[in-house]
Amino acid sequence: MSGLQCLASENIWFDKHSYDEAEKCFYEGANGPSTQSSSHGGGDQELVSRMKSMEVENHTLHKVVAEMRAALQKLELRVATLEKSPAGVPSPKAVPVNAAPVKQVQNGGDEDFDDDDDMDLFGSDEDDEEAERLKQERLDAYAAKKSKKPALIAKSSLLLDVKPWDDETDMAKLEECVRSVQMDGLLWGASKLVPVGYGIKKLQITCVVEDDKVGTDILEEELTKFEDFIQSVDVAAFNKI
Repeated sequence: MSGLQCLASENIWFDKHSYDEAEKCFYEGANGPSTQSSSHGGGDQELVSRMKSMEVENHTLHKVVAEMRAALQKLELRVATLEKSPAGVPSPKAVPVNAAPVKQVQNGGDEDFDDDDDMDLFGSDEDDEEAERLKQERLDAYAAKKSKKPALIAKSSLLLDVKPWDDETDMAKLEECVRSVQMDGLLWGASKLVPVGYGIKKLQITCVVEDDKVGTDILEEELTKFEDFIQSVDVAAFNKI
């Protein structure tokens, strides 16, 4: 048996794909396009919608950018104008200047000049005189107040040791001699006898002196003039008051 005869005797469907294609076309015609093609169509419409939306947004952004550029150019122009104008002087556009009318000079022009001379451009002298008067009154009042205040007098407190020659010296007479010394700015205070040794006592006496009037050297010199009773005078203590 030949090969063709063998194939003819076999149950093989060589044209199955043709029948499958025909069946597919039949069902598509009856039920409409397939689900796959529908999904592709819907995706295309969504893509187109998104593209249109992006085009609208892009157009809006272009418009906003253009407006911002215009505003920036105006700002740069304004800054350049302000930099060119002198500092502290407003722009001529901002402050309009009205030209003053020109006064015609006639035969009476000299009288106009005289009137201008009478004008006080820098303030009246009377104001200066009044201010000077007030200043002087305040200075006088301060000086009077200061003069009424008692001046501070510098004083000192002294403790003097007045020593006799020996134990036979009359200490009462010695103290009388010390207190007999009187000077402006000198005030004697309390006194007492302090034993020194061998029956000898010294006179310890306090006094207050004004520093500008009485000095310790002068006071010692006056006290030692009583040489019959006083051997020496020493300053035991000195305190400022």
